[in-house]
Amino acid sequence: MAPSESAFSGAACTSTNKPSIPTAAAGVALDRYDRRRIMIAADLARAAVALAFLVSMSRETVWTVYPLSALLMLAAPFFTTGRVSILPSITTGRELHVANSLTQTTQWATQIAGTMLAGYGVAWLGYGAAFVVNALGFLFSAVTSWALRLPPGGFRTRQDTATGLRPWREYHEGLRYIARSPLVRGIGLLTGGWAAGGGAAQLLFVLFGEQVFRRGSQGIGAMASFAGIGLLLGGMAGHAIGSRVNFAGYKQSVALAYVSHGLLFIVFSIAQGYVAALVLLAASRIGMAVTTVLNTEQLLRHTSDTHRGRVFGTMESLRWSTMIVSMAAASVAADLVSPRVIGIVAGAFGAFAGVAWALANWRGWLPEPVEQRQAVAE
Repeated sequence: MAPSESAFSGAACTSTNKPSIPTAAAGVALDRYDRRRIMIAADLARAAVALAFLVSMSRETVWTVYPLSALLMLAAPFFTTGRVSILPSITTGRELHVANSLTQTTQWATQIAGTMLAGYGVAWLGYGAAFVVNALGFLFSAVTSWALRLPPGGFRTRQDTATGLRPWREYHEGLRYIARSPLVRGIGLLTGGWAAGGGAAQLLFVLFGEQVFRRGSQGIGAMASFAGIGLLLGGMAGHAIGSRVNFAGYKQSVALAYVSHGLLFIVFSIAQGYVAALVLLAASRIGMAVTTVLNTEQLLRHTSDTHRGRVFGTMESLRWSTMIVSMAAASVAADLVSPRVIGIVAGAFGAFAGVAWALANWRGWLPEPVEQRQAVAE
């Protein structure tokens, strides 16, 4: 592999590890300023950075891939957190469930399709054309965000902005808000518990594809594809479950989905057959997607508009920071133990998170927020 190709591949691998500090900053900004404008600005910035990758195509400038990749990661949370935060503003109470399910599922679908198309696009058109297409994608996203319409001030919160921006104090106030809400706090702890094994799982796609089943890059691609299929099926299942259960049923569904996700990942880790492993991997992702859809909807319904950006920003910070630590630990462990052992431990974290959630529910630590009755009535 040429140096430039190696750099581009490395940038692609690291682009999923979102930094926690920019995510936290995005949450503060989205709770203070116009969320739609922030999303548009983030997309325009990402389009410019994506186009700037053209300068990195020679051996002399290939080093620019890394700072440009970092800039893309810095801008991403301002759009992704904003996209979720505005859903209650552009939907009614009854539409929110459908909008959330569609948002989660289409995100997974486009990530799968984008990964596949990127590989073919580079092979057919080269890196330069791929960078241009990537930039155009961000521009298209900015245009669609601009097309959203609400009455004046509809994309701003009611937070008082006259006191001046105090980022750390406002972020800390968001943490206190999470600590005061049993449900939001429980979802945060559940997210962290899953991420403790989820980061290792990302590395295991490579280890199982290459080392365990000896299928090379084809095996890695198959692992990612079947995981994506599971996410899509889980997104549809989450939508179906969420439209049929009450709050008590939601909590039971989350516990069952997390436990099944963890146990299926353990079985995947010890499976001897390649096809069976792929099917089990897809099945384990179904449970993860179900919990994502259901938990995101509950956060949208029960988080105040003035704190929504910080709550979702904190959730992303917690998830990605924990996943990075988990991935680092798994990379060290890979030199000491079999990938199957790492997979068993990763699956156990997911199953334990579900058991802990079920225990908290049984002890009455996850009461139904009062806002639930109001939201259902709308």
